[in-house]
Amino acid sequence: MSAQASHAIGVFDSGIGGLTVVKALMERLPFENIIYFGDTARVPYGVKSVETIQSFSAQIAEFLLERQVKLLVIACNTMAAVASDVVQGLADVPVLDVIDAGARAAVAVSRRQAVGIIGTPTTINSNAYARCIHALDSSVRVYSQACPLFVPLVEEGWLDHEVTRLTAREYLKPVFVEAVDTLVLGCTHYPLLKPLLQEVAGPSMQLVDSASTVAEAAASVLLAEGLANPQRVAPTYRYYVTDIPLRFQTMGSRFLGRDMPAVEMIRF
Repeated sequence: MSAQASHAIGVFDSGIGGLTVVKALMERLPFENIIYFGDTARVPYGVKSVETIQSFSAQIAEFLLERQVKLLVIACNTMAAVASDVVQGLADVPVLDVIDAGARAAVAVSRRQAVGIIGTPTTINSNAYARCIHALDSSVRVYSQACPLFVPLVEEGWLDHEVTRLTAREYLKPVFVEAVDTLVLGCTHYPLLKPLLQEVAGPSMQLVDSASTVAEAAASVLLAEGLANPQRVAPTYRYYVTDIPLRFQTMGSRFLGRDMPAVEMIRF
């Protein structure tokens, strides 16, 4: 069955971080229905093999496609780095991912053609952002920095904490030495640290937030494909997870910037 404008946008992530993408989509596209899938039972993906990540990503994409989504958004940088091609091969609808959207935005806004990437060790080691940026513009210099402590600090709620500020200064020192003018927040947890990172980086640093860039990309694709929802009524949001860990509701509210609604737990 072909996609229709009234169908939902499907967003998926290895856990909870992709809710920052959902929040950005809600703000940019307030009339679009959204289905979110977080694989909370099998997180973290970063320690898993490429084959396993590809298999899990395909399984989740098929689950969402069965629910007739009109657009798929891979909201997890780890999945996007190694499984984007697999998902595109499965889907008969447009597929967007945070790495491609972030890379395009970085190339567009960097004035000195010098871009810093921060992300989890898995995302940084994959070199996916650098490959994507160089495919768009081979003259852009890319400097990458893994920031493994940021995810636990965000999940602890230490968004404006001195420990987080000191950690950010340490992580960003080697990136700043390279005189970058654009910093890509290459993890869906990091938008919650945006005010703190802007403070540490200074006002002249352009921060590229993968959540808002992929929301912009979604708006453009829906318009171009004639799939923007014409209905001007309150949308439906549905959330599926594979486990409901303790604190999920609390963390979910923090990521969404609003009360976390009921979630449905499914088993594969």
